[in-house]
Amino acid sequence: MTYSSIIYQGLWKSNANLVQLLGLCPLLAVTGTAINGLGLGIATLLTVLTSNFIISLTRNLIPQEVRLPIFVLIIASIVTAVEMFIKAYYYDLYLILGIFIPLIVTNCFVIGRAEAFASKHRVDYALLDGLMMGLGSTLVLVLLGGFRELVGYGTLFSQAELLFGAAAQNLTFIVIEDYRGFLLAILPPGAFIGLGLLVALKNWLDHKLAKTAQFSLSSQIEGHEQFS
Repeated sequence: MTYSSIIYQGLWKSNANLVQLLGLCPLLAVTGTAINGLGLGIATLLTVLTSNFIISLTRNLIPQEVRLPIFVLIIASIVTAVEMFIKAYYYDLYLILGIFIPLIVTNCFVIGRAEAFASKHRVDYALLDGLMMGLGSTLVLVLLGGFRELVGYGTLFSQAELLFGAAAQNLTFIVIEDYRGFLLAILPPGAFIGLGLLVALKNWLDHKLAKTAQFSLSSQIEGHEQFS
């Protein structure tokens, strides 16, 4: 177990949304814009990071027989605190994300990291795993939201003030002038199509990298044989 392997697993190889395909309900529901995706991504990141830390810190004190109910209780407490914070300081964003913030409690991705990793590893590893898994999920949420917003509205980072305050009103990029929109992109089928394209892109990149690595290894073997 190394820090670099945890980073690679969280951001790419075992990405919760692109590989494990966990937490798809909020992923597909709120990614109408990049800002919506970023807001939910940050909430999820804070939850998995904090829950990993607490569970790893107390893993030797939690009885194995009741570990899952205790994990859920810890996660629910964290989500409640995150929800109250968003409701207090980002109320307009809270109205958009709605029920999907408390539903983080039931997200298999969060409870899965608690059970599969945090409860079995030391605190620094658990913190890094939570951070990387949360970042990996957030990146997918922002990419999918940005794609749907671009195709659906012709803009990027619209309503940035919901997350960054009034000073961010000018952050909206109008990519396509006088764009009439594409309704399919902002409807649920558009979310499935967008996610499918992201998964296909990742699989294609993995295939290309594997072929490149195999070719490089073959070249090294041939060069070694010729030298011998």
